[in-house]
Amino acid sequence: MTAFLARQRWWLGRVAVLPVHLLGFALAVFFLVRLIPGDPVLTLLGGQNATPETIEAARESLGLSGSMLDQLGAYFANVLTLDFGRSMITGQPVWETMTTRLFETLELAVVAMFGTTVLTLAVGFLVVMKPRNPVSRVLLAYTRSAGAVPDFVLGVAGIFLFYRLLGVAPAPLGRYDPTLLPPPDLTGFPILDAMLSGDTALLQSMASHLFMPLMVLVLAYTPLLLKLLVRALDDAVDAAPTRFRIASGGSRRAVLLSVARRAAPPAVAMLGTLFGYLLGGAVVVEQLFSMPGMGQFGVNAVNTSDLVSLQGFLLLVAALSLVVFLLVDIVTMLLDPRRRPGRGGEGAA
Repeated sequence: MTAFLARQRWWLGRVAVLPVHLLGFALAVFFLVRLIPGDPVLTLLGGQNATPETIEAARESLGLSGSMLDQLGAYFANVLTLDFGRSMITGQPVWETMTTRLFETLELAVVAMFGTTVLTLAVGFLVVMKPRNPVSRVLLAYTRSAGAVPDFVLGVAGIFLFYRLLGVAPAPLGRYDPTLLPPPDLTGFPILDAMLSGDTALLQSMASHLFMPLMVLVLAYTPLLLKLLVRALDDAVDAAPTRFRIASGGSRRAVLLSVARRAAPPAVAMLGTLFGYLLGGAVVVEQLFSMPGMGQFGVNAVNTSDLVSLQGFLLLVAALSLVVFLLVDIVTMLLDPRRRPGRGGEGAA
């Protein structure tokens, strides 16, 4: 057992420190939210003639009564039990509201990441393997110059062009036609629920409404990944292991797999970072296209000074990002064992 754990420590150690990172960020969120100017209790009570008793009762209900140490203890006890309290504005449980909206935002980000990955791989290998092709040259110029246009600019331009001028896109008012019934809540993911329910009309409406938001995210973030992948592929193609495989008569498939395996780790690491960008981009896109999700939830929490909701929003997004970075780290070390602790060496084929 000891020998087995020693062989697996390269990933067990990273999994073990994940709760430490989460608790560290939870501590940062606790103090960060309390540094926001203004008194959330007075904001909640508005212009009412609140008595000291009313103010103290409101502070206690929000977990803001007692010393800072008492608040911190109660805060961590709630976090460990996934009790994020109730919204200061709506009174709804923050955890239930966030998880409902999280699936919608995650679906948008994951589908956009899939599209970005497929487009990046196709364009990357075309540019590297056929550099003299006219299409490759145009795409290479695109990878070098693109990436500077923000997602919200692409979103506004897309709405103006495809909806306002050409009239080929539906109105940017949600995930599907408002005259249709929502999909049954089977998994929490709207597209998957529509597929499982067999509602073709709803699925077609979702496809038409989500095409433009997804196109905005893919076009905005593909260049970031593509630049890194093209550079990594160029280095892998010209590396000694590739030349050795070609000289020794290796098949084209074997050579391409070797090149892809050695070029993948930096691209996978960038893909993890890109997921964070896509979550942020989904927040912007949800606002532009009037789609309910975590973006709308976070913006509303800031606009209404809802300290409890904002605190839960930051914690959930941070936890999700840390889990993604952990998975990316493990996948990277699986692709290239030299990146594991205690490993080294060059020239892996």
